[in-house]
Amino acid sequence: MRLGQIRWNNRVTAAIFEDGFARLIPDHTVIDLIQRSEIEGESLATLARTHASSYREQAVPTIPIQPREVWACGCTYEQSAQFRDAEHGTREGFYRYVYERERPEIFFKGTGRVCVGPDKPIGIRSDSRFTAPEPELALILGAKGRILGYTLANDVSAWDIERENPLYLPQSKTFTGCCSLGPVIVTEDELPDPKNLHMTCTISRSGETIFSGEVSTSKICRSLESIIDYLLRSNNVPSGSVLLTGTGIIVTEDSALQPGDVIRISIPEIGELANTAELV
Repeated sequence: MRLGQIRWNNRVTAAIFEDGFARLIPDHTVIDLIQRSEIEGESLATLARTHASSYREQAVPTIPIQPREVWACGCTYEQSAQFRDAEHGTREGFYRYVYERERPEIFFKGTGRVCVGPDKPIGIRSDSRFTAPEPELALILGAKGRILGYTLANDVSAWDIERENPLYLPQSKTFTGCCSLGPVIVTEDELPDPKNLHMTCTISRSGETIFSGEVSTSKICRSLESIIDYLLRSNNVPSGSVLLTGTGIIVTEDSALQPGDVIRISIPEIGELANTAELV
């Protein structure tokens, strides 16, 4: 199932997306559906189908979930660890150490306050010279870390701030418009092999492509379950939260975001997430 949200009667409302049309789920957001499915013991997909309207209408998807919390991983792809060590000039392999060890890097990205949906502006920090997109597969989590579905994410990051000192990571990662999600959530029953997906990312400036990259999620060095296990250790993450699984597409400084740049992230099984960058 392709589940998401639309604006209907000036309210964000859950919907099932089918063949370019939306079937409204009145009086529910996706968070409402998640909470109700857990109370009633029904799967998210079953509950959505039960309460969806039979009428189909054309509608543009908005952010597919207003997450209660957003968590993110780093150094889950070898490309990411190598690039960051090269940037920092760390002889000891500061980032590769994390890539190779059992314990993953996990950090708090923010809440729904810093998140935007498709076609909404993502942020460029005003005190950064190298803010860049990080295309990622995102997990929608239910109670006890159960994976309910998958969407696309852009973990927008001010890399020059982290480069100055790794202790500045929270400022590099959390700011207005630092996370985009969408276009829809594909429920877990329809995406049985999330570590076999082809992801692409492009950045366009004034109509010209200035960056293009691709990666397979098979390159994630850990199982998704092991990342969730560490996330939940002594940490009661609420259902309706989102976990970003790291990036394997590295945008270099010569393609640092500028206002007006258009970023497109795509996985065919999920769709395309497009956003324009603006200074915040």
